[in-house]
Amino acid sequence: MTKMAATRDGYGDALLEMASNDKIVVLEADLGKSTKSLHFRKSYPERTISCGIGEQNMLLVAAGLASSGFIPFASTFAIFTERAFEQMRNGVARPNLPVHLCGSHGGTHTGTDGSSAQSIEDLAIYRTLPNVVVMHPCDVVSTKVLTMQLPDLNKPSYTRTARNKTPVLYEGREDEVKIGKGIVLHNGSDVAIIACGVLVHEALQAAADLHAMGISATVVDMHTIKPLDTNLIDSLIELCGAIVTAEDHSVIGGLGGAVAEYIVSKKPTPMEQIGVRDRFGESGQADEMLELMGLKSHHIVSSVERVLERKV
Repeated sequence: MTKMAATRDGYGDALLEMASNDKIVVLEADLGKSTKSLHFRKSYPERTISCGIGEQNMLLVAAGLASSGFIPFASTFAIFTERAFEQMRNGVARPNLPVHLCGSHGGTHTGTDGSSAQSIEDLAIYRTLPNVVVMHPCDVVSTKVLTMQLPDLNKPSYTRTARNKTPVLYEGREDEVKIGKGIVLHNGSDVAIIACGVLVHEALQAAADLHAMGISATVVDMHTIKPLDTNLIDSLIELCGAIVTAEDHSVIGGLGGAVAEYIVSKKPTPMEQIGVRDRFGESGQADEMLELMGLKSHHIVSSVERVLERKV
């Protein structure tokens, strides 16, 4: 049986494991139980600051702490981090302060909370900010590993986590996980499927289905969207000559946008994007939402078939 866990638990586990570093402080905006920072709060209340439902204030308090030598980790729902975008821009990113913001419950996979709580634009808006590293890991282990690497960055970051459980991929493979480096999970030569977050698992299923059809697909977990692993993309262009991106995020400005921007300036390559098509979500179960939004493995297979028709 496949082991399942939520990526938000990886974030909470990482905070606890890093607690021996007394420079690390945790900030909450009334959602510590949901983002899983509550475990740190229970063990280290003296290094936890509750900002209530005040995300703008939380980011500026974090900026003040960072400017005083601390390493703040602040979290709330992904959709609510957007309330503090201006504070993230001017208070954190512009002075390049090491504040680490985590947005939980990102994407339509959040499900029954409905469209008002389903952030489909968070990766895009944070990717626009200079100095900010942007990540969307796919499993609990990689989330923990990537979070634990953040204190050494000396710059700000935004990490999206998910509420619902996903298959555990990286248990025993922790050494493969590094900020800014995509991970090849399956090798093939006909097409490259570059995915992040919950769509990594759909991409792996698509690769298995494509294999049965005689199509060989490489699958990449591009957990870091900024900085993008352009060296890996270069190798995929040379090896496969066709790319499909897959994400539970708007097709505007996220992983697909980042890859498209790069390849059009480097070496134009046939490409298709799997993502949310310029619309809001609805209320439904996680898998129902992925089906409704065209994000399931069979949608990826169809995109592969389309992109291969344009491959030279």
